[in-house]
Amino acid sequence: DYVTVQLQNGEIWELSRCSRNKRENTSSLGYEYTGSKKEFPCVDGYIYDQNTWKSTAVTQWNLVCDRKWLAMLIQPLFMFGVLLGSVTFGYFSDRLGRRVVLWATSSSMFLFGIAAAFAVDYYTFMAARFFLAMVASGYLVVGFVYVMEFIGMKSRTWASVHLHSFFAVGTLLVALTGYLVRTWWLYQMILSTVTVPFILCCWVLPETPFWLLSEGRYEEAQKIVDIMAKWNRASSCKLSELLSLDLQGPVSNSPTEVQKHNLSYLFYNWSITKRTLTVWLIWFTGSLGFYSFSLNSVNLGGNEYLNLFLLGVVEIPAYTFVCIAMDKVGRRTVLAYSLFCSALACGVVMVIPQKHYILGVVTAMVGKFAIGAAFGLIYLYTAELYPTIVRSLAVGSGSMVCRLASILAPFSVDLSSIWIFIPQLLGQHLQE
Repeated sequence: DYVTVQLQNGEIWELSRCSRNKRENTSSLGYEYTGSKKEFPCVDGYIYDQNTWKSTAVTQWNLVCDRKWLAMLIQPLFMFGVLLGSVTFGYFSDRLGRRVVLWATSSSMFLFGIAAAFAVDYYTFMAARFFLAMVASGYLVVGFVYVMEFIGMKSRTWASVHLHSFFAVGTLLVALTGYLVRTWWLYQMILSTVTVPFILCCWVLPETPFWLLSEGRYEEAQKIVDIMAKWNRASSCKLSELLSLDLQGPVSNSPTEVQKHNLSYLFYNWSITKRTLTVWLIWFTGSLGFYSFSLNSVNLGGNEYLNLFLLGVVEIPAYTFVCIAMDKVGRRTVLAYSLFCSALACGVVMVIPQKHYILGVVTAMVGKFAIGAAFGLIYLYTAELYPTIVRSLAVGSGSMVCRLASILAPFSVDLSSIWIFIPQLLGQHLQE
């Protein structure tokens, strides 16, 4: 825990990572000492091991020792920004349109990403990361809705599940960039430039016909449908005939009235209440397990970048497995077995000796495959469990519970300093 040294003037000091103690008895140089001593903080700065990382946010602002709790807040605050962003920009996309919000969030991702890289202090860095999380979450949510509103019903199931594959590809890029670039602000800048091509080309994207119809802009929706039919070499259809609309009448100038429902409809009776609570628990468990496996990759042993890369790679076949298996054996069976296998993997990881880290990484990949399958399926499964009038509300509430779990996931990983298997233990009990 400390090193005992004696200075030329006879003083004896106990030197540790975060403090130093001066012994009152200058004749006792042994390691064991029970006499009185005075404790002093490290006022001369810190020296960091740069073999793995050249520069990080922790070393930039000395987030160690008595300031360690500030480092522990970085990821939970980011996840809290994700929570607020999914709610805020989902609302804005319904009011302003999908295309406007996609362009605004992608531009903001670039700006806040660069701002975080050039932050002058810890608090500026945290603020930039918080707003970056908000706009990134909004971009993800609105992007999902945008794609779903352009995909036909025949391919919507596969498209909804495989959209998560692009999230996995992003994980691969993060791991690769982190391996090649060991300076945090340069790493931040490189990842921030990913959105630049989309910002430059976003103006080409059309608005979705569904949103235009919800706003009563039927003529614009008809033009988009005609363009889609032309590109697909198919005959177009008249929206006025499908929806029994009179485009010359007052209905074309006002949005369609939509019946509003609140959260209480998810607890309408005892049967619906049990369903809602079960779905929320699955959302919470899936998110906690998903992010715990990803964030805990640094504690598995070996190269942490390779671990994160492998845990990202295994997600892609997991989503393919979901698409095939759910039509063969059903949604509930696939979901139940995925959660069970993930819990089993958590238990196996805890009994593998750390010197056999390769076996631990393989087991973690199995767990990530299982929890990734469950996490990818729960979106679609929730939407199918509820009627149309409360479907968006059910998925939205599940996503809120999911974000709460993502806030707790970094704390569970930080608890690994007390016992390295706490993240797996928490995930196992929740999944069971």
